[in-house]
Amino acid sequence: MDDSDSLARNAARIICPACGNDKEFLEIADDVILTSRYEQNEDGSFSQLGDDSQVLGEIRLYCGECNADVSFFHQRFLDMLF
Repeated sequence: MDDSDSLARNAARIICPACGNDKEFLEIADDVILTSRYEQNEDGSFSQLGDDSQVLGEIRLYCGECNADVSFFHQRFLDMLF
């Protein structure tokens, strides 16, 4: 791998402008309805069958190191989820 490959790969990375973090980020959603479905087992314990969520408010992205608001990267973050 040459330097141009490394530069191209790093150009796609989100980097916090406040602290330089490029590893950990937090996505925070306001006004969320979370519905979890459970089934009770014969022994009285519960098993989760699934969950659904509905976001009614704003979604923001924060640096996981310094908590800076980096929401301007949110669309890029969404594009890179696999």
